[in-house]
Amino acid sequence: MKFLDQAKIYIRSGNGGGGSVSFRREKFIPNGGPDGGDGGHGGNVWITAMDGLNTLIDFRYQQHFKAQTGHHGQGRQMHGGKGEDVILKVPVGTQVLDEDKETVLLDMDYAGKTEMLLKGGNGGWGNTRFKGPSNQAPTYANPGQEGQERWIWLRLKLIADIGLAGLPNAGKSTFLSAASAAKPKIADYPFTTLVPNLGMVDLSPTERFVIADIPGLIEGANEGAGLGTRFLGHVERSASLIHLIDGTQEDVAGAYRIIRGELDAYGEGLADKTELLALNKIDALSPEERDAKAAELEAVSGKRPFLVSGVSGEGVTPLLRAAWNEVRKTRGELTRVDDEDEGVVETPGGWAP
Repeated sequence: MKFLDQAKIYIRSGNGGGGSVSFRREKFIPNGGPDGGDGGHGGNVWITAMDGLNTLIDFRYQQHFKAQTGHHGQGRQMHGGKGEDVILKVPVGTQVLDEDKETVLLDMDYAGKTEMLLKGGNGGWGNTRFKGPSNQAPTYANPGQEGQERWIWLRLKLIADIGLAGLPNAGKSTFLSAASAAKPKIADYPFTTLVPNLGMVDLSPTERFVIADIPGLIEGANEGAGLGTRFLGHVERSASLIHLIDGTQEDVAGAYRIIRGELDAYGEGLADKTELLALNKIDALSPEERDAKAAELEAVSGKRPFLVSGVSGEGVTPLLRAAWNEVRKTRGELTRVDDEDEGVVETPGGWAP
């Protein structure tokens, strides 16, 4: 299925049904009078977040969504039925933006969340509503109220616990395939990954989290270079980031600075997220090269990097364990103590399966 993370659509609620002008005329009933019914309400436009969806591809082939007009009133005081609603089903994490593509109207951030986008028009009154002592036979009724309409943008920000960051060919897709059951495209050329990929990491039956692999960034991405920063929105909700550095390149410190610079330039709190730094592709390095490049990364980042290989699987589990701890902190299951030597401790009364 093709990945699509934004779409512009037109929505319109239904018009209200018109009221009826009718008079009661029946044999053997001497006293007639107005008996026109009211029109029905126009259909509403709703949006709901659904589990099991991870793309907005359905909105590529249909961009116009119109709710049904309310049914018109009829004689014998028969009121018209309500128009049928339109329900937009979107993935969890979808944002609804105004036509300017900047103003966020709604954030569908959990499964089952349902909101009304547009309200249908009220039905018009039939002539029965207007009868009175001074006008016992009104010959007019109200038309239905007009529905509402607007253009909106849908923008998907995948909800993942951990986001993968790194330069093109840093080995993110290989790492994702080693850490989860995801099968992203893997090749030996830059920008193999053109769309975000999600993988479910299963450390144990009770230790599961979602990891997101986003397309690689290059220097100047915040200004539109390469694939730009469009896909960074998919890791805004992540608990923390795994920053992979290709250990086979010459300047690992420079690669680290490039990604950190792009995260800072993008904003939205990405640069403030907890970062797990990992030197990848160590299967292609000698023990001396591993130590030298790890020391170089530690000097520029202030933290000792994990040593991993997505190809051989070496070091992957310790890194995933560290990532799981970060996820648990975000969920409130672990809390950090002030003394760094003591690490993290269980939160009393915390989560239990």
